[in-house]
Amino acid sequence: MEAEKTGSVRQKTSDLVIAAEKKAEEHDKGSHAARKESLKLPLIFCGAVIYAFGMNYFLQPLHLYAGGFMGFAQLIRTALLRAGVPLGGFDIAGILYYIMNIPFLVLAFRKMRPRFVVKTLFAVTLITAMLSLIPVPKVPVMEDTLADCIIAGIICGVGIGIILRMGACDGGMNLVGMLVVSEHGHTTIGRVSLIGNIVLYSVCLFLFDIPTVIYSLIYATFNAFMCDRIHTQNINTQVIVVTKLKDTSAMEVEIMGSLHRGMTRVPATGAFTGESESVFIIFISKYEVGRLHSIIRSYDPHAFIVETEGVHVDGHFLRKLT
Repeated sequence: MEAEKTGSVRQKTSDLVIAAEKKAEEHDKGSHAARKESLKLPLIFCGAVIYAFGMNYFLQPLHLYAGGFMGFAQLIRTALLRAGVPLGGFDIAGILYYIMNIPFLVLAFRKMRPRFVVKTLFAVTLITAMLSLIPVPKVPVMEDTLADCIIAGIICGVGIGIILRMGACDGGMNLVGMLVVSEHGHTTIGRVSLIGNIVLYSVCLFLFDIPTVIYSLIYATFNAFMCDRIHTQNINTQVIVVTKLKDTSAMEVEIMGSLHRGMTRVPATGAFTGESESVFIIFISKYEVGRLHSIIRSYDPHAFIVETEGVHVDGHFLRKLT
């Protein structure tokens, strides 16, 4: 009898969560969603301009090589120049970058959300245009090559981070990484990018001198660091919630339905007050923390919430990349 009652409660909760998920999905479509996504386009534009500015103004005058597809595009451009192909003084790295992204954009359209692909196409097009429009100084902006590398990495990382934060992608190895992760969740975007960069800088080491490779790696390191700090979808966060609510079922259903995240409920008793409490343990990305706060506060303004960023999660954990 008790087992039947427990099964009935679980089924009811499951039905409520599914209903909440459908409601969230409906809210994520139509004109409302389109307006919401359109508000992100100006920030994607800013991210593309920032990235192209850092690339052209600080990195290109040093004749160094960015990571990922942009680095390969620069290598192809250099090879064409060495082969004597006339380019008319025009830097075709941006155009080559765009061409290299086309097959992966087509694949992403089949595998990922249409809105993500549209925003990514918008971002890649803007990056290509800005790289072609922003002039490249003939001499480095600063006399210190190391300082130029660091500044270029920081600026470009901020630009890419903004684009990723808006649910788009700058293309290149990040896009390839997202496609690989969507098919094989056991890997990460960082690992895919690392493999691509190992190949790239191995070629650079063969063609150029060691300082060129070292300075390029310094740029790539600062770029990745800044990108990760802004692209909060990459940062796993453990959230512990302590609430004195007698009935937490409605809050649980909305969290699981709206965020598509599981949670663990632990019955507890206050050591000082002796009152019954509920402790929830939730693992989400940092990007979702604000939304989780909003849901919890709507049910219990006095809930006690503890967050721990950068935790390692091993097991069945959904990585939300877009």
